[in-house]
Amino acid sequence: MHWGWDYYGWWWGRGLLMVVFWILVIVGIVYLVKTIAGTGRGRGREDETPLDILKKRYAKGEISKEEFEEKKKDIQ
Repeated sequence: MHWGWDYYGWWWGRGLLMVVFWILVIVGIVYLVKTIAGTGRGRGREDETPLDILKKRYAKGEISKEEFEEKKKDIQ
């Protein structure tokens, strides 16, 4: 009985799976390296000014209005 797979068909199928496996491994390594390298820089915060940070702290309630005004004068 022949199920449609001869020796060469099985060989090519295994070869294709091996290629897909190595592509997935490489993509995973690249993703891991990019993730690790990106965490140390504090993504998206390069454009924040000290005043922006101060405004966020005030908005979150971390500092009072008086502290905000004092620090704002110091920054400017």
